[in-house]
Amino acid sequence: MLPPKAKRNALRIFPFGIIWFIFSIIYLLLEKGLLGDSPIYPSTGNPYSFEHNFIVTPIASFFGGLIIGAVEILYLSKLFTKRSLGQKVLFKTLIYITFMFTFLFGITLINTSIEIQKSIFSTAVWNNVWVFFTNLAFWSVQIYMAAIIGASLFYAEVSDHLGQGVMHNFLSGKYHHPVEEERIFMFCDMKSSTTIAENLGHVKFFEILREYYADLSDATVEFAGEIYLYVGDEIIVSWEMKNGLQNNNCLNCFFAMKKALQKQSKKYQEKYGLVPTFKAGFHFGKVTAGEIGVIKKDIMFTGDVLNTTARIQGLCNGFDVDILVSGDLIKRLKYADDFQIKALGESELRARDEKVELFTLNLRTPTGVPNLKTFLN
Repeated sequence: MLPPKAKRNALRIFPFGIIWFIFSIIYLLLEKGLLGDSPIYPSTGNPYSFEHNFIVTPIASFFGGLIIGAVEILYLSKLFTKRSLGQKVLFKTLIYITFMFTFLFGITLINTSIEIQKSIFSTAVWNNVWVFFTNLAFWSVQIYMAAIIGASLFYAEVSDHLGQGVMHNFLSGKYHHPVEEERIFMFCDMKSSTTIAENLGHVKFFEILREYYADLSDATVEFAGEIYLYVGDEIIVSWEMKNGLQNNNCLNCFFAMKKALQKQSKKYQEKYGLVPTFKAGFHFGKVTAGEIGVIKKDIMFTGDVLNTTARIQGLCNGFDVDILVSGDLIKRLKYADDFQIKALGESELRARDEKVELFTLNLRTPTGVPNLKTFLN
């Protein structure tokens, strides 16, 4: 089984291959409709075989899409994070056009060599390729492939904007009708955020908030969390029960987030004169999930567990701890020797009648959890 981060990257890369595959089929069908049973391309005189192209082109396009997806997700998307949208589009377009030209040149060279049954180094093959690359047919293919790249990048940008898995849920219709499911929630709130905002000013506070969210992202991905909402200086992270309980992902995520901020402490001190810290509350329960909205659609969770988790997090200051976990969730976790658990007794939650048993915990070192051990190192 792939680690959560690798799985997420694979799921982000795979749509590039699918989009390229679909567009290649459409192109081949349009080409067949225009050329019919012609044995050659009229504009170049190069041999044309629909049957051969229908096998080679989709396969090549699928893997070409995966290559572009890997470059985009693993490298370019990180390289251009601080660029404006216009700069992203310009620089990525230049890079992908270069790749596209190289890719198409290689495919044409190989395909022509196979069709006329001569070595790719033969003069006849290169002459045919030259005719193709100086013909309008080539540039029409270039424009079509640019459209494929545009669709791929648009999907990736929208998917990242909506959040992990949200685009897939919209397309699959998973939450088109309300669905009841069990989820774990972590309400994570920056400490002393009001004071920090007053001292830094609104613009500077926004900058530290953006870096703070970015530094916490890797831990969330590494431990299979899903960002549900950013609410001011608060992050709401959610897990499906299976993902959150597996290897204690939900709790390990908290400690990995703390470590991530510690690693960046020098950066924060130099730029802002402080290192942000946070407190978090954990609970689980049933929620109703579904698409909501007309002008702006979103996937929304509703249920008592959200209010309860928020109120649990609100008690952290009273107990002078950074983490509070409900007794119900503690009973479901298999913490073994990874954590030191401390019972805090039952507490009343604001505006609620029943009491909730609460626990706080610390991470034992060295940790026996593979993902967390790697992350902490």
